[in-house]
This record gives sequence, C-alpha cells and structure tokens, in this order.
Amino acid sequence: MPDTQTVGELAAQSLAAVRVFEKYGIDYCCGGKQPLADACRAKGYDAESLRSELEAAIAGPAPWGADWHTAPLADLIEHILATHHEYLKRELPAVQTRLEKVYRIYNERYGPTLVGLPEVFNALKTELEAHLMKEERILFPAIAGMEAAAQSGGPAPANHCGSVSNPIRVMEAEHESAGNALAAIHRITGDFSVPEYGCATYRALMSGLSELEQDLHRHIHLENNVLFPRAEELENSQR
Repeated sequence: MPDTQTVGELAAQSLAAVRVFEKYGIDYCCGGKQPLADACRAKGYDAESLRSELEAAIAGPAPWGADWHTAPLADLIEHILATHHEYLKRELPAVQTRLEKVYRIYNERYGPTLVGLPEVFNALKTELEAHLMKEERILFPAIAGMEAAAQSGGPAPANHCGSVSNPIRVMEAEHESAGNALAAIHRITGDFSVPEYGCATYRALMSGLSELEQDLHRHIHLENNVLFPRAEELENSQR
C-alpha cells in the first residue's frame, strides 16, 4: 500500500476499507484526495496501524457486490440512482417532518433546542434535491451517452456543457457544500446525541440524520472517486 495512495483511492478498492474509514471518522468522500498519512495525522491516529487494518480489510472477501472500477458506467449510474437517489427522495422529507415536530415541541417545553438545525437541514435538503435533478437530467445522461457511443464505435455525442468535466466540477462543489452541512449538523446535535428526556421521535430524528450522513458519504464517494474519474477518462479517450 503506497504512502502516496489517497483515502479516496483506498475507499474505492473495497467497501471494507470504507467501513474502516467510517469506524475512525475519516472523510473518504469530500476529503478523499488527501494521502492516508495526512488523514491519520489530522485525526491523531498512527498511520502504520491504520494501514495494517486497511490491508487486512481489503484482503478479505469483497463486499461491494460489483467491481465499480470495471462495471459498465451505465450500471454504476443505475446503482447510484436506485440506491442513493431513491434513498434521498424518500428520507429527506421524512427527516424534515420529524425535525419540525421535535424542534417545535422541545423548544416550547425545554427552551432552546437544536438551535440552527432547521436552517442547516432545510438548506441541505433544497440543495440536494436540485443536485439530484441536475445529475439525472444532465450529467448522468451525458456519461451514459459517451459510454454507448464508445461501445458502438460511433462518435461521441455533442455535449452542450462543452465537456463532461464542467458539470462534474459543479457536482463536486455541491458535494463539498453537503459535507460542510453535515459537519454543522454534527456540531448542532452533539454528534446525534439524545437527551435523557428525548422521546421516540427525537431518537428517530437522530437516527435518521446519522443514517443520512452514512448514505451521503458512500454516495459522494462513488461519484467523486469512481464515476467522475472514469467518465473523464472515457471522454479523454474519445478525443
């Protein structure tokens, strides 16, 4: 495992590596471009120990269910749509409903509670909903069209964005914004903690926010570290 290998490259090799990074709270999606040694240093971990754990995890049975480095891009896109886009479309409104209820009741009964969370979450929800639409209507069809042309031996389709790299850069910037929102949610909720007097809805809210973070991390990782680099490589090969 080379010292220069980035967190994102390691995460892209195996879901087992992703689980190791999640265990230690290392950002493998938006922060995936940093070398492992730098990520360990920032968290105060011993790089050699973590590298050994990663090597053991990666050497085990592959739990991805598919090798997204070699699978058709159309299959990877379909996986992202079915697994992550559908999840967000279902869960964002559900979390918002819980948040509205908890925020209203607990601020009335116990004083200032989860101050700032509605604003941060609603901004995240709005941005993600627009983000999904842009991927589904613009970026993903462009990538699928390039791949279909390559498979048929035909010319690459015209791209009104000029290059697939242009919408990719926009998506990456929005991923970074989502990462910042998740960090703010962590801070406001005290790492998704529930007070002793927290009801079932409060617990469901914290559980939903935690699950949302995990899904977004894996979603962003698959795009930033696998789909986008492969799409740009394909585009370059067609020039």
